[in-house]
Amino acid sequence: MKNKHLLSTTIFALVLASLTFGCWFGPRAAYSESERRPLAEEPMLTIESVLSGEFQEAFELFSVDHFPFRDHFRSIKAMFSGYALGKKDNNGLFTVEGHISKLEYPENPEMKEHAANRFRYLYETYLKDTNAKIYLSVVPDKNYFLAEKNGYLSLNYPAFIEDFKTRMEYAEYIDILPLLSLDDFYRTDSHWKQEEITDIAEFIGNAMGTDVKSEYTVNTLDVPFSGVYLGQSALPFAPDTIRYLTNETLSACKVNYFDSGKAEPGEIYNMEKAHGKDPYEMFLSGTSALIEIENPNSKTDKELVVFRDSYGSSLVPLLAAGYQKITVVDIRYLQSSFLGNFISFDNQDVLFMYSTTLLNNSMSLR
Repeated sequence: MKNKHLLSTTIFALVLASLTFGCWFGPRAAYSESERRPLAEEPMLTIESVLSGEFQEAFELFSVDHFPFRDHFRSIKAMFSGYALGKKDNNGLFTVEGHISKLEYPENPEMKEHAANRFRYLYETYLKDTNAKIYLSVVPDKNYFLAEKNGYLSLNYPAFIEDFKTRMEYAEYIDILPLLSLDDFYRTDSHWKQEEITDIAEFIGNAMGTDVKSEYTVNTLDVPFSGVYLGQSALPFAPDTIRYLTNETLSACKVNYFDSGKAEPGEIYNMEKAHGKDPYEMFLSGTSALIEIENPNSKTDKELVVFRDSYGSSLVPLLAAGYQKITVVDIRYLQSSFLGNFISFDNQDVLFMYSTTLLNNSMSLR
């Protein structure tokens, strides 16, 4: 019996020592590809940091982020929580109807108010005394189709959108909800599929008095798309496939990005990012503050300004056929007060297009 206890203690000590050695001296990544986030850095050991408790707190985060075989243990935990314990969600993520999704609850009135205030600033500062025609369209996240009917807490989407419409009485609302379905969204990600929203682009164009209908070639990206929820969930789940639409109109468009403050030529589809950490960022290069798209083959001489979040990245190219020029603005990365340095508002169509997720978590709007 004594030898058995000694053997158990020895094995436990060896495992603990191996894990400790791996944590301290093993390879350390700065970024988690699966979770799409930077990992905690090793804290500096000083007398002051130990006495204040800062070192202990930082080291705990560092140890968790760099624990050996961390992703494997995350997968085991996620599967045990769901399959063995029957938990409906794991860290706010749940899987139903072949989709991974993230709970968006509760409603944050102060965040909705913040978004409305930022948009009103844009209206009062740049749009109020112009001939611009102003529109609003709200994109529900896919929990609109998944959460409530499967027993998960959910926003009241119709009430949420109706309330936001009243805060933007200066904008004509374009209701796309009747055109949407769960199949329009990726299974492992929050975003919608470009090849499934051509009808939405046409509907929005018609609502703004512009024909954007076009024929497209459907292209399939040659790398699998593991959406943001797949890595966060740590579940064994088949990745998605990204498809993107091309035609002669889009090929002829001239695209300029202003991330550096001056025009830099680019493409509608950034193939470098298509093969990067987040392939969805291939659409209009992902997080770009200001983009101009000029269409020399436009059916009209109209101009459009789109204030958008990431959902607009894949939709905006589908509006190009109806406009001579489209300016795409993301005020998460561009201070609203600087906008007058880049755009002179006069007779454009102006579309505010945002997801319920952003409106309910809007602190990033500047």
